[in-house]
Amino acid sequence: MERVEKERIDYLFIILIILLLGIGLSMLFSASHYHSEVKLGKGPLHFFNKQLLFIVIGTVALVFAARFPVEKFQKLIPVLVIASIFLSLLTFLPGIGREFNGGRRWIAILDYTFQPSELMKVVLVLYIATILKKKESRLDDPFNALLPPFIVILIFSGIVFFQNDLSTAVFLLFMALSMFFIAKIKLIYFAFIGLLMVPLSLLLIITDTYRLEKILTFFDPLRDPYRFGFQIRHAKYAFEQGGFFGKGIGMSTQKLGYLPEPDSDFIFAITAEEIGFIGTLFIIALFVVFAVRGYSIALNSKDKYTYYLGFGITTTIFVQALINMFVTVGLLPTTGMVLPFFSIGGSAMIINLFMCGLLINISRKSDNRGGYFYG
Repeated sequence: MERVEKERIDYLFIILIILLLGIGLSMLFSASHYHSEVKLGKGPLHFFNKQLLFIVIGTVALVFAARFPVEKFQKLIPVLVIASIFLSLLTFLPGIGREFNGGRRWIAILDYTFQPSELMKVVLVLYIATILKKKESRLDDPFNALLPPFIVILIFSGIVFFQNDLSTAVFLLFMALSMFFIAKIKLIYFAFIGLLMVPLSLLLIITDTYRLEKILTFFDPLRDPYRFGFQIRHAKYAFEQGGFFGKGIGMSTQKLGYLPEPDSDFIFAITAEEIGFIGTLFIIALFVVFAVRGYSIALNSKDKYTYYLGFGITTTIFVQALINMFVTVGLLPTTGMVLPFFSIGGSAMIINLFMCGLLINISRKSDNRGGYFYG
């Protein structure tokens, strides 16, 4: 009976992943075929085939994460932390690191690239979950329990910042602090961190012309309509043209060379243009249900380690989706944060599916699986 109980599967969560992947792959093909065929000359299925390959690899990673004893990741933390830092530093080496749009965030491997900052996200979640579990009785001691992990967090964020990816650096910090928050760390420590980080963030923005212009253009897109305001304006056009029901799958005009990054950062805008408000509302609902199910898995987990891990994974995927959507509709400055399961990108797809596998692993051994969606 105990063995059968451990093998029960969270079918609702798996259905959610399949739906997100299926819709995402369909919208990616629609958003990318013009770019890949006309602009790159590689045929309409170029990005579709690449994404399909990433999904296959990611599914293997998901199955591995779902079956591997999740507790054993705690013993691998030193290796994972060192490996992710090492890989991230490789992006700065000429001939290995690749620069794109001013950011040096990728390692080139033949015709493919790998983004180490995506690996950093899951490693940081695993690391913090391990630390919080290990030092749960000493979390009131800031120097012994909080300072060491905070140094690691700053190292991760600092490396990503020097890759010219401020948004991901801030996201790593936010994700880490959210995990400390649910561990009930005293609020005075968050106030202290805020007093340090807020002026530092402002300093990083005002001392860099590129970042400052992006922020100013966010508040006034017409300030620089053909550069920083270009994406914002055309994303809004896509939403306006999509209306309530959309123009139909494949009928977007903004993807025809008007909106930059239609298959990546701004795929949600193309989606809105083609399937309208109703369609995007359904996608948002899928992500919300994903978050509710993920947090439920965390809350019903058998111990503090899997609780922290489940919370961190769910927050990482869900908040990335929210940020991408908020940027697309003009509620946040452009960040370069992709939409999970939709945007082209092997690193993000594989890591996200690996994290989903960890959530499935946690749900298999949770105390309360709740409902008829298990077998």
